[in-house]
Amino acid sequence: MANPDRSTELLWGATSRRGLSLERIVRAAIELADAEGLTAVSMRRVAERLGFTTMSLYRHVPGKAELIDLMRDEVIGEKVDDGTGRRAGWRAELEAWARAELALYQRHPWLIESHGSRRVPGPNAVAGFERALEVVARTGLPPAEVVAVVTLVGGFVESAARQVIETAHTERRTGVSEEEWWGGRDSLFEHLDRYPTLSRLYREGGYDAPLDPFEFGLQRVLDGIEARVRDESRDENACVVCGKAVDTAATGRPRDYCSRACQQRAYRMRKG
Repeated sequence: MANPDRSTELLWGATSRRGLSLERIVRAAIELADAEGLTAVSMRRVAERLGFTTMSLYRHVPGKAELIDLMRDEVIGEKVDDGTGRRAGWRAELEAWARAELALYQRHPWLIESHGSRRVPGPNAVAGFERALEVVARTGLPPAEVVAVVTLVGGFVESAARQVIETAHTERRTGVSEEEWWGGRDSLFEHLDRYPTLSRLYREGGYDAPLDPFEFGLQRVLDGIEARVRDESRDENACVVCGKAVDTAATGRPRDYCSRACQQRAYRMRKG
């Protein structure tokens, strides 16, 4: 486990990151992880890649755990923002942020392996988080919900990326695509007739053209957030039935209905 204080010093510049040392060490480690995965990264392998002794690396970074913290923040700084959705509303901007996150995982699959709840974030990671918070804050949601929305979308992207990366890794390792592998599971399919809903959906084409899990899931997550934003911004002086303006009562409790007709309609709906 990384020393959080030492990681903070390295990430936030208490120790200089200029020159041959740290920059080259971090870049070499990233290249190694991109090529062979995070398990291939060790102080010895990075030193060999650079043509130095292992001990020379320890003068600049305490160990692998702190090195991974530096690697993560370095690649997070590469995130490409093509401007999609900018100034087009919070939903389009948040969607663009999510897509950039997924693309980052696809460029550096080892990022999935490096996740942890107690990793010290660096300046690039915090800057990305700040950007997402600023977008969601414009919705007018309460502060705790702004943080929760960004965490929700980020968690969804991480989960989707993990699935994409694991599938791609398995296909490369085996040389067999997902479609080919499942297409050869006749011995399994013989047992599935006992499940009526699954069988019916299969017969009705539910598996003929599968929806992209990321695309489908992202839009549904955003739909839910949009519904919450609408609820939060709804006019408190609007009729709960038709949405028309309600005259504010001079005294007594606030009115829920714009007319007697809407009040009776609400009563019938409750009874129904």
